[in-house]
This record gives sequence, structure tokens and C-alpha cells, in this order.
Amino acid sequence: MMLDQTQVPLLAAMKKYVHDDVIPFHTPGHKMGKGMHRVLGDLMPLQTLALDLALMAELDDLHEPHGPIKAAQDLAADLYGADHSYLVVNGTTGGIYAMILTIAGPGDKIIVPRNAHRSIIGGIILSGAIPVFIQPEVDNDLGLAMGVTPETVSAALKQHPDAKGVLIINPTYYGVATNLKEIIDIVHACNIPVVVDEAHGPHLKFSDRLPIQALDAGADIVAQSTHKIIGALTQCSLVHCREGRIRVPRLKAMLQLVQSTSPNYILMASLDVARMQMATQGRELIEKAVDLANKARQEINKIPGLYCFGEEKLGNPGVCSMDPTKVTVTVKGLGLKGAEAERILRHQYKIQVELSDVYNILFLITLGDSEREVDALVAALRDMAATHHGTRDFSAIREIYTAGKYPEPPEQVISPRDALFGNTCMVPFTDAAGMICAEIVTFYPPGIPILCPGERITQEIIDYCHALQNADMHISGPEDYLLKTIKVVD
Repeated sequence: MMLDQTQVPLLAAMKKYVHDDVIPFHTPGHKMGKGMHRVLGDLMPLQTLALDLALMAELDDLHEPHGPIKAAQDLAADLYGADHSYLVVNGTTGGIYAMILTIAGPGDKIIVPRNAHRSIIGGIILSGAIPVFIQPEVDNDLGLAMGVTPETVSAALKQHPDAKGVLIINPTYYGVATNLKEIIDIVHACNIPVVVDEAHGPHLKFSDRLPIQALDAGADIVAQSTHKIIGALTQCSLVHCREGRIRVPRLKAMLQLVQSTSPNYILMASLDVARMQMATQGRELIEKAVDLANKARQEINKIPGLYCFGEEKLGNPGVCSMDPTKVTVTVKGLGLKGAEAERILRHQYKIQVELSDVYNILFLITLGDSEREVDALVAALRDMAATHHGTRDFSAIREIYTAGKYPEPPEQVISPRDALFGNTCMVPFTDAAGMICAEIVTFYPPGIPILCPGERITQEIIDYCHALQNADMHISGPEDYLLKTIKVVD
């Protein structure tokens, strides 16, 4: 049966409740905006605050949906091609926690890329699983981690045939997609599930010029940040699944475990509306965003000192396809660090980047952009390149990476959960060889952790970290960001 994708069942039920002129003796305490202080109340129309509602029979229950929330979820599943879809209102982080908890428990192995987002590490800690880390490919010119290759996944499965599942990040934050279909076929041949962190791909379904979406490639569970790229409010995501290799009741139970029992109805309604918008206008809106991004890339690459990677990277290891709406501008040709370029653009040109790293700044072109914004971006970059030149020499970083002295992957001695919740103490980093790490240590570029909780610290790793520090690279993760001390299992 074809579903009517023009409908917004959850929003319709909420509006009906408000129009019934009910006298609320229920949460929230501001009572449909009447009790809201004007400092905020003046900024939010009463008709919006009136939609901030609570669990009532006619508005359904996110954790046991049978009415308008179930209808909204069924419409999302129908649009994206899932067997079941679920509204998530605590970010894709909550979705990733639930996905990992669905496929792995204490002591179970799960294969994950080494450049995992902290939500993935968080999910592994919550589950008590043992991560089997696989190394993504690295582009040394850009200082960026790319995708993991099918060969890398295949080798990990041969080495760890008892793994309960494989988690893939696709596409990356910078829009790089690996050969997902081939990876999924390899994993499914071992009869275990593939879960995909597709935070940056809720729009992939709507243009043939974008990488294949994970569900269409055969993934078993997928988490998408509907708020990042398309029209939902911040915090709003969708989790989609296919029946067969996962237990759907367990996924539902895990989503209940990680989500609030008082979900915000305005957030859920924004997911309902974002789905409707993509069903009715998605192709037109996303094709326009791709066109704008391609125009921006073309113009940026004419600016001396700047480089915006594109299709020339296709075919490199870990790069099967790319999402052009992620516009990565490499600024090291100006002698600037990404963070310096970010500050210049924000304070001199009133342009805010999505993120910056040592070499790059990233811009997202979405359905909310037009020619005007893209022209302003290109003009600002052109002016910055003409008037700002740093003195930064990146040769020390390049020498470390091209020397190929990356240390051997550390031994996973205990689970990240046991490392985090065990007795820990701080010791001088120079004296930590042989000890078990109890925190994450990551250097940028390329943002791949060198140490994770539960791994044994080696002298080789200590020496490598010191070399990276001497090259003035950015450290992320440890409590002591100078890395004079490190937290270890006592």
C-alpha cells in the first residue's frame, strides 16, 4: 500500500490538540507558554510554545507508538526504504548508542574504524564490547582520514571470525564515501550485521550525483542526522533498520534505554515535517544544493593558495565516491592553520565554517543556501587569500607522515568500559610504557586515535606522540592536553 507522503500525522495531531482549547493540568509547567518568562516568551510565539506538549493518548508515546508517532515513523520507513524507522531526539549519538547496544554486549567483539566519532566509543563503553579497530586510509596532502577499504574489513573478519558485527562510518564528515556495497556484501557473507553511522547522509537518497545511501547498499541498521543536512531541528535524527540479521525488538528496547521518557514534541514534529519536505521536494532541493556546491568548488579552485578537493580524488584508497555538498577548503597554501582561517572568516567577513582542522576548513551547502550565500562565501575566501598570509611551515608534519613510522596498533588488554570504570591514576607520559591507557589520545591531522581506553602503551607510541607534539600538532582527548601526564589503569 502506497503511503501519502504529503501528510504530517504527528504535527496534525498536535495542532488539533491545541485547537481543542484544552485546559492543561499536565506537564510542561509553562502550560502552553502562558507561564513562560517574557525573556524567552517574547522570542517564541505563543502558537509555538503551545505545541510544547506531553504524552497524551491522542499524541502517542515515542516508546510504544500506535498513533500519530507510529504513522510518522511508517512514513519515514516508506520514504527511505527501511523495514522500520524510528524518531530520535537526542542526536545521532543516541541512535549510535542504540545500534551498538543492539548488536553487541559485554565481551562481544565489534569491528569499528579507528577514526570513530566519540559517540561510537561511548556506545562501546556502554555495551562493554571489545572494539576491533581497523585503520582508515589517510590522505597525507589533506591531512584527512578517508574511508576504510573492503580489503581492510575482509582482513579483520578473517582475523576475528567471532565478531558480532561491523560498524562503518559513511560518508565521512568531509563527504568521502567508501565502497559500501562491497563491504556490506563481504560482511553479510559472514552472516553478521553491518551498522552504518550515516550522520552526514540523510540527503543521499535524493540525488544520483551523491554516494549510495546505506540502506540501498544493504545495511542492517543506519543512523542519520536529519538535523545536520536537511530540515529538522537540532538534535533530531532517524534510525532505520532492516529485518533479518538484527532483532528488531532489541533495537526498540535499546532506543527506549537511551532516549528520554519525555521527548520534545516540537522536535519530533520537525522530523515529521522534514520527512514530508524531502518526500515532496527532496530531489529538487538536493540537486540545487549539489549545483551550488559544484559552483563554489569551481570558483574556490581559481583562488591562488586555496584548494578544494573533488572528483580528482576518486579511485584513491578509501575514496569510492564523494558528496560535493561538503566543501573542504585546504588553507595551508596560505601558510594558515584551519583555526586561523576560521577566526578570520568569522570576525572579518561574518562567515562561520562548520569546522576547522590543521589544514582545512569545511563548509556545508544545504537546502537552506542560495546563490547569494555561495557568492558571499567565494568573495570572502578570495579576499582572505589576497590579504592574509600566515608564516606556518607544515613541512615537519609532512615529514613525520611520509616517513611512514606510524606505530604498531596497540594491544587491547581490557575493554574500554573496564578501563574507564576501573581504578585509574595519572602518571608521567614518558614513564607510561607497559601500562594500560584509560583515555583517548588523538592528534590532528588526521584525527585518528593513537591510544584508546584499555590499550597497552608502548615506548614506540610514546616516542611517536612526542614527535607529533614537537611538530606542534593539535592533541584532543586526554585530560592533560599537554600530554605531560596520562590517565592509566591503576
